[in-house]
Amino acid sequence: MSSLFAVGFTLAFVAMFSAIGQAFASGKALESMARQPEIAGDIRTTLILALAMMEALTLFTFVMAILMWTKI
Repeated sequence: MSSLFAVGFTLAFVAMFSAIGQAFASGKALESMARQPEIAGDIRTTLILALAMMEALTLFTFVMAILMWTKI
């Protein structure tokens, strides 16, 4: 029972803070694009890479939570 609580808490915690981080990064990127439209392409590329890294971390945590749940 406690392992299910740990898995649920882990997933909720990581999903919440990953979403907050992605929203913050996206907001700052849009702000930067509005200030300097001539480098919007570079900012967009960097943003996509950063969001992919954040999402990968979230997926790795999901895998670790499943491994904790199955006790491997």
